[in-house]
This record gives sequence, C-alpha cells and structure tokens, in this order.
Amino acid sequence: MNKVLVIGAGGVGSVVIHKMAQLSDIFGDITLASRRIFKCDEIAASVKERTGVTIKTAEVDADDVEALSALIDKLGVSLVVNVALPYQDLNIMDACLKSGVNYLDTANYEPRDVAKFEYSWQWAYQQRFEEAGLMALLGSGFDPGVTNIYTAYAKKHLLDRIDTLDILDCNGGDHGQHFATNFNPEINIREVTAPVHHWENGAWVTTPAMANKQPFDFPAVGEKNMYQMYHEELESLVKHLPEIKRARFWMTFGDAYIKHLEVLQNVGMTRIDPVMYEGKEIIPLQFLKAVLPNPGDLGKTTKGKTCIGNIMTGEKDGKEKTVYVYNICDHEECFAEVGSQAVSYTTGVPAMIGAALMLTGKWSGKGVFNMEQLDPDPFMDMLNKHGLPWEAHELDKPLDF
Repeated sequence: MNKVLVIGAGGVGSVVIHKMAQLSDIFGDITLASRRIFKCDEIAASVKERTGVTIKTAEVDADDVEALSALIDKLGVSLVVNVALPYQDLNIMDACLKSGVNYLDTANYEPRDVAKFEYSWQWAYQQRFEEAGLMALLGSGFDPGVTNIYTAYAKKHLLDRIDTLDILDCNGGDHGQHFATNFNPEINIREVTAPVHHWENGAWVTTPAMANKQPFDFPAVGEKNMYQMYHEELESLVKHLPEIKRARFWMTFGDAYIKHLEVLQNVGMTRIDPVMYEGKEIIPLQFLKAVLPNPGDLGKTTKGKTCIGNIMTGEKDGKEKTVYVYNICDHEECFAEVGSQAVSYTTGVPAMIGAALMLTGKWSGKGVFNMEQLDPDPFMDMLNKHGLPWEAHELDKPLDF
C-alpha cells in the first residue's frame, strides 16, 4: 500500500487530498499534516463526507527538520508532497533526505527576506538526492508544472523546434470582493511586485513590475488585460530547452486589483522587511495577509473560468508553426467537486498527478527533476481524466507583441 504525506492545509492542500482520495488504488494511505491540525481535520471531514475515504491528520512544523523527519519515519511513507510555503522547501527536502523518501512540490524555494525566485537552491540538491537513490520532483502545479508539460508535449509531438514561448495565465473569475488574492496573499503579492525577467537571445532582460500590459482574447473568457511577470518555470525551461530564443510569462489582473495594489505599495503595506509596531517587529505584508480574505474561502462566491496555456512558435517539417495548448477550468464546477475555487484546483490536481506517476513508477529517477525533463504523455493523459482537460490548436500566426 502506497503511503503518502501531504504537508500544507491551505486551498491547494485541500484539493490534493480530495483528488488523492478519489484514487484509492494508488493512494492507499494518506496523511495530511500542518502546523494547524484543526485545518487538517476540517479537510479530512470534507473528504470523508464527499468520498467516504478516511484521511489521517498530524500536527508538524515544516521548519523543524528533526520533527518532520520523525513524523515521516513514524508514518512509513514513501513520498512527501509539499504544498506548504515556498520558504519551507529546503527544510522539507532535508527531512526527506534524512528519512530516505521521495519529494514533490509545486513552487520553487524562495528566501523569506527577499522576493527572489530561482532554482539554484534546489538544483544544488541534485547530488544528494542522486546518491541517496531518491527522486525530487520540482514544480508539479499548473504554472509551474502543467505549463512545463505543455512545452515538453509540444516539443515531442507538435514542433521540431521551439523558438518562442509565451505562458498566458488568465483568471476570468469574479469573487465579489473589493480586493483579494486567489492564492496565498503573501506569495501572490511578492510575485506581482517583483521585477520582471524574460529570456531573450541567450540572456535575461529585466523590466519594472507591471510595466508591460497587453490585451488578449482568451478562449471561453474573453478579452482581458495581461501583465508581463517573472515566473520560475521560465528558468528551468530555457535551461532544459536551450533552443528557445524568447520566453515570457503573462498574468491577467483587473483594474480594481491594480488600483488597490498600487495604494498598498504606496503606503508600505507590501514591504517584506520588518518594522516596529508597539514594541514588536512585524512584517507589513504578513499583517496585510492576516486582514485580507482567506483564498480558501473564495470558492463559495467565485464565478467564471480560468484559461491557462502556452503559445509556442517554432518549426515543424521545415515550416513555421504556432500552437496554443491550454486548459479552461470553471470555478463553480471545482467548488461543487472539491469545495475549492479553480486557482487552487488547477494547482492541486497536477500535484496529485505528479505524485501518482511517481508512485506507479511511470516517472522515476535519481536526483532533482523539473517537469519538462520527464515524459509528458502520461501526465497529459491524466489531465484529461482528472479534471483539467486540455486543447491544442494551431494559430494562423505568431503573437504580434
């Protein structure tokens, strides 16, 4: 019986647990752990009500390597699925090495004190995992994750060479709040306010945050303004597909979101350095997170769809070709199935799929892997079967921006 430990009881963790419970032939023994065990218990109760499957729960501080390793050893798991905060990635990887178990996450490590997204810290674990005979799978969410798989699938089946890659992330949903983030507010705002990097002609090009805006007509959603951002999958994709001449990432934001974010920045509420308040040090962004709506509660009111995918231009059989591979996900349908909105769903389902492929041996290896290094076909097949069906279309021409 496969035993799995999932760390993190937020919106994504809830989706992961609900989807694992639907595949009891693969995930026979599941434990959900978090610093706040009552959140785990709430998710376990929902899973029991929806699927009849019993989920074990545990309390653990993911920053405490010794305590986490002891829990892993006690449970006898073979895989740890990390859907906690990105700050905790390295500690959880250390615990997996200490206990001799495989590792999976959905977002790359970043230090608490600077909004810096890069894989160097985790890629540095390559030799340790390889020598231990263990596998660490990085970024098995949607972006990163599915977007990496879309790229690998295009290279395997649709294009002989990929010259340009644009990842387009559109959330066309409306949650009815004046200002809220669709996943962890602290992580979301750090991403959005960070400098933008994109890959062009063998080098990274840096531009100010939110400086490049383009309108785009998204399938099933309509025209939205999208802003160029930096996202970690760009770093791994241009490393493992060095043929790519340009790689960019775009995300949609409504005018109200932008207005509120500008005000919060101007008054210092997005700062990640400590300030003194009534004799204590606080991080303004962490305080802001505490007063903003909980993303896990937005599913009850969110309506509309997401559309996330890749537009890739390259060559096929000697001719230029542009393809668009994407998924459309409905917020209300996600909530009806697992009690979460589509942003959590689109991250949690790929985490479950990556874990399933590791446990069944369809994906295996020794060392640290990004998604595009593995065979995309079984992953793409499971996306269609487990709630994230994809479409692939040829476009008349490349993007004109």
